[in-house]
Amino acid sequence: MATKEAVMEALRNCFDPEIGINVVDLGLVYQVKVEGKKAYVEMTMTTPGCPLHAYLTQDARQKVLGVEGIEEAEVKLVWDPPWSPSRMSMEAKRALGFSG
Repeated sequence: MATKEAVMEALRNCFDPEIGINVVDLGLVYQVKVEGKKAYVEMTMTTPGCPLHAYLTQDARQKVLGVEGIEEAEVKLVWDPPWSPSRMSMEAKRALGFSG
């Protein structure tokens, strides 16, 4: 049976093509639920006007569908709470030159 951890690991292979950092380390993934063979993902973008939203949500869906045991994947784009750099992992902050 697929797990939330397996889905999160798959999402680490979904990269923002503009900056080359995955959506998990960027803090774009807000929630992951696995119910049987279906995964639900809530994620956001760094800004509401992000031109890559369709690409990133479709890529995330494809990565999740690659998880063993997952047959359906729903990726929902949400805007609340608004994304901020504080959501990024330390690795992402270092890669982007953030000091805090």
